Amino acid sequence: MTSPRDDDRFDWRAAERDLTGDAPDANVVDLDAARTARISADSDDGGPVLVDSPAAQRTPRFTLDGVRAGQRRPILPAWLRSRAELRDMMRWAVGHLLHTTAYHATRTPKYAGKLALRAPAGAWRMLSGATRWLFDWEGEPVRQATVRRENAEDYLKLSRQRDRRVRWRGIVATFTLAIALAGGVAVALAPEWARWAVLALLVTLCGMFGQPADKPLLDTAVVVPRVARLTSDVVVRALAVLGISGITQAIAKQGNRAIAFTAPITRDGPGWRADIDLPPGVTAGDVIERRDRLAAGLTRPLGCVWPEGQPEVHPGRLLLWVGDQDMAAAKPAAWPLLKASGGFDLAKPVPFGTDPRGRIITFDLPYTNLLIGSIPGYGKTAATQVPMLAAALDPYAELWCFDFKGTGGLDPLEKVSARYASGQDDDTAEEGLIALRELRKECQRRAAVIKGLPKAVCPDNKVTPELARRRKLGLHWLVVALDEVQELFSHPEFGKEAGELAEKVIKLGRALGVILVVATQRPDAKSLPTGVSANAGTRFCLRVMGQIENDMILGTSAYKNGIRATMFAKKDKGVGYLVGAADDAQIVRTFYVDGPTAEKITDRARALREAAGTLTGHAIGQAAPTPAVRRDTLLDDILTVVPATEPKVWAETLTERLAELNADAYGDLTRDQLTAALKPYGITTGQVWGTDPATGKGANRRGIERQHIADAIAERNKRRGDKAA
Repeated sequence: MTSPRDDDRFDWRAAERDLTGDAPDANVVDLDAARTARISADSDDGGPVLVDSPAAQRTPRFTLDGVRAGQRRPILPAWLRSRAELRDMMRWAVGHLLHTTAYHATRTPKYAGKLALRAPAGAWRMLSGATRWLFDWEGEPVRQATVRRENAEDYLKLSRQRDRRVRWRGIVATFTLAIALAGGVAVALAPEWARWAVLALLVTLCGMFGQPADKPLLDTAVVVPRVARLTSDVVVRALAVLGISGITQAIAKQGNRAIAFTAPITRDGPGWRADIDLPPGVTAGDVIERRDRLAAGLTRPLGCVWPEGQPEVHPGRLLLWVGDQDMAAAKPAAWPLLKASGGFDLAKPVPFGTDPRGRIITFDLPYTNLLIGSIPGYGKTAATQVPMLAAALDPYAELWCFDFKGTGGLDPLEKVSARYASGQDDDTAEEGLIALRELRKECQRRAAVIKGLPKAVCPDNKVTPELARRRKLGLHWLVVALDEVQELFSHPEFGKEAGELAEKVIKLGRALGVILVVATQRPDAKSLPTGVSANAGTRFCLRVMGQIENDMILGTSAYKNGIRATMFAKKDKGVGYLVGAADDAQIVRTFYVDGPTAEKITDRARALREAAGTLTGHAIGQAAPTPAVRRDTLLDDILTVVPATEPKVWAETLTERLAELNADAYGDLTRDQLTAALKPYGITTGQVWGTDPATGKGANRRGIERQHIADAIAERNKRRGDKAA
């Protein structure tokens, strides 16, 4: 066994001397004080400092790195740094002034009558007040008090003081009365209008003096709601009642210091803003999912309380904004493009909505794709309509609109759309599929055009606003709206191919001027292919019911980072999270454009397109491309021309037989067109051995199996039977 070190041995002899009293005089030592003194000495001498000591944990008062890392607050308020917000602020100020002026102007007779009724009381108050002042009646109680105390000396002093006051005030009153008499003579000799003006002035003055304290003369033109100031104590108390164990335990141990405020609580627009660091282990998402309880703790309406996370700082940073007025009850802001004269350049930011503070939120539509999702009835179609109406006002942008719900939500855009379809039937779904096929080809054509342009004209190999205006190149903005797209992607015949095509378009079209605006009410893997949702650069999620739907629209880990569209309540229609338009996720209430207003906007858009000569396609009555084959009878016609004794057949042979069966429908049918027509049914071509009737030689060529056609017909009939049932 290893012997202990010398430093660790216990000196028994020294201890014995201490006990027997042989040691020198001993002192009682305060160990905590000695330890603190030793730490201070070590730190002063540059020696070691314990990591858990107060000296080590003391925050430095000033460091250059701390100043550099600090966030500089803006010198000017936001409404002075934005031309649009400044214009809105000035418009509000002028409107407020005009409203107040008109309100009081219409009540001038009422105010005049009140002044006339109060004038006698006011005249009496003026006369009695002047009399009391002249004879110094306000000092009479003090003089009487000296009489009751029989203090002759004080009484004589006060009496002499009163005599001086009355003498001086009498001179002033006499001089004022003389001026008044002279003025009265002048008024009597003045024109009649002047006499009436002086009389009105006297009545006004007397009426103002006769005004009761609890009955003001003027009515209230604008009732301003009184909202209590948001303080740190109020916030801490509200967080304490959320039932989050990490917050409750921290407050129990540290009190209000458990909640750190990284900046003073300040006014931010029509509300209060608080930047909060939650206790360790508590995330902003924990608070956000209890938004209703937070609003109850703050004693504010739910629509006033908007907590947001700031994951770029750290997961526990919470930005709490508490508005003066419920966002749902506030008057919706008018769409800025509604009253704008002329058209709109789609290369500029599109006004999409307002945040809880009332600021206009915009996003760039080119070079991105927009994905919108929510449960039914929360403003998804209205949100889809806003960017499409902005695109309609650009006469050089081409619109394709498909409404797979069939309720007519996009009907106002029909008059300016090159392609348009609306309905829940298979024909509408097929038109959407054909449109996606054409978009794929259009992307390939545009890529070839861009590749052939000089680098000086197209340095970044993408469509620029300048190239979009050169009509000969055909690189104009092409904006395609697919509303209720789950009806297309989940279609048993067309869904798989439509999803594959949409994924290719959404990946390649961004740089080619092709923009997809996709809206869905069922964001699952079947109704919204992951390749589509993952490649949408801009996402807008209104109310959803669960984490999976939230992350499918807003992106993976959005729910974990506190970006939760599940927190929106039933009355938060049109309110959602917008991701991708700015560095941080934004809560936005979309602009609402009703049906008649949308019709007026599209009428203006159609006039702009007619003037520019860009009205084409469906808008001028041109039919959309039709499928190369008859979808409704194709499978049955194939079984007709392929006997049961022939299990496999070449594609070329099949096209020839179909042309002989029905030349009108299949006369120009090619092998590639036949392959594309069979793809929605899950039928693909493969190598088939057969004999060439012209040469009599056997060979392997692309073809189909007859059994696959029979199985597809059975599945189709079963599905039709289910629908009929």
